[in-house]
Amino acid sequence: MKTLNILGYDVFIESLDKIKLKDKIIINTINPHSYVVAKNDNFFKKALKNSDVLIPDGSGIVLAANFLYGEKIKKIAGADLHEFLLQKINNENGKVFYLGSSQNTLNKIKERIKNEYPNILVETFSPPYKPEFNEEENLEMITKINSFKPDVLFVGMTAPKQEKWLEANKDKLNFKIAACIGAVFDFYAGTVKRPSQFWINMHLEWLPRFLKEPKRLWRRNFISTPIFIKDTLLAKINL
Repeated sequence: MKTLNILGYDVFIESLDKIKLKDKIIINTINPHSYVVAKNDNFFKKALKNSDVLIPDGSGIVLAANFLYGEKIKKIAGADLHEFLLQKINNENGKVFYLGSSQNTLNKIKERIKNEYPNILVETFSPPYKPEFNEEENLEMITKINSFKPDVLFVGMTAPKQEKWLEANKDKLNFKIAACIGAVFDFYAGTVKRPSQFWINMHLEWLPRFLKEPKRLWRRNFISTPIFIKDTLLAKINL
């Protein structure tokens, strides 16, 4: 699969159609904020770099590709990946497991999939809300996933927790594709509304989300973004 090295990360720049359903493919996303968080979190950095597919889930990554190399790549949001994989699994009468979020959100996801993708068998699990899991909790999650044997495992525990959990436990898990997609659980369940296509096309999807949750997202937009821009400028000078 074709990639482009952006600030040390091999970012996937092809169509999602290139992704095939086979054993042990890990798909993660990268955006300016996750790039900056990984600068001070070596295990998170390792998880991102070890991805089989690292998709450009952020307009900053798309703009950096154009600025650094003159490459016009397409943003692939976690929601786009989610929809693509659901369609693929529905066509193949497969199984999907959702790990993360609240039971209420997971119930809404299950109900929506039942209506939109009737050929998919779905299982879910809502883990405890805590920074780290103990051995017993990890074992419970791994056992539930492996007993179901999903074609696709969606992990939604927010970054970087979700990527680090998958990296730490991937060798113990049975799946064909695993994807960390965070907020997509809430988007698909309808508990949080994704910004409209207008904002997405304007590379401003972050703005409506920031206005709704300024306390949670201010660091992402006003600290991480300037650092990412600075590093991109330095990388351009060194090319």
